[in-house]
Amino acid sequence: MFGYVRIRKPELKVKDYEIYQGFYCGLCSELKRKYGFLGQVTLTYDMTFLIVLLSSVYDVPVKKSMERCIVHPGKRHLRLSNGVTEYAAHLNMILTYYHFLDDREDDGSKKAWFGIKAYHKKKEKAAKEYTGLEQRIDKALSELSVLEQRKETDIFQLAGCFGRLMAEIFDYKKDCFSQYLRVLGYHLGRFIYIMDAYDDMVEDGKKGRFNPLLNQRGHPGFEKQVESMLLDEMAAAGEAFQKLPCLEYVDILGNILYAGVWNRYDDIQTEKQKISETLENKVQ
Repeated sequence: MFGYVRIRKPELKVKDYEIYQGFYCGLCSELKRKYGFLGQVTLTYDMTFLIVLLSSVYDVPVKKSMERCIVHPGKRHLRLSNGVTEYAAHLNMILTYYHFLDDREDDGSKKAWFGIKAYHKKKEKAAKEYTGLEQRIDKALSELSVLEQRKETDIFQLAGCFGRLMAEIFDYKKDCFSQYLRVLGYHLGRFIYIMDAYDDMVEDGKKGRFNPLLNQRGHPGFEKQVESMLLDEMAAAGEAFQKLPCLEYVDILGNILYAGVWNRYDDIQTEKQKISETLENKVQ
């Protein structure tokens, strides 16, 4: 479900891109240090956004180093890490495990069964660090699973479950900034769920998998309705973001929230336009 919260690279300054990549590399290193290779392969740009956001809100100092790695063996590159990086690494293990549980419910694939077995102990290790948070994540995803199993078509109910999960993740210190962090996380989570459902419609339709948008596809105004839902969620997320005391890395965060999250949506529209043009050419 993750993969949508990324930068829009052409619109980001070079120095900001280097910082962003530095946090990404820092998370990669932390995952390897705490969870080995299986931890490292769960690396996501989405969690990098959380690190940058919380580091900015709480003005968390970063440890800087210039490192080489297997992916970049020829040149040293910036690596940034702090306490938020460690928090994100633990979260990655918890969310990866639940991702495989969700895949097992969807299609029972061998990959899902392998993932559950491979990451169970790692999830348990991470859960010991954040027991209460892991339980709240489990609760939100269990509620979502129940709704999906009964084929609930109200996408706002479904998206709300994922929004509550993200609100819990964003509420890092439960302090005076919690209100705005939770609202930002909630609406970003709802955006991710709706975007993921929209992105998966064709494949879900072919494979006979549940998707709350499938029964509306093809109806007049459907595309505008989806666009409107996504815009509303990001408008609410952006409003909450504006109330947070983000000074450091603010250009990176703005790039992601106001442009990067739309990367995949724009790609889908481009793909649809190409298909439409191909069909028109065949008719002619």
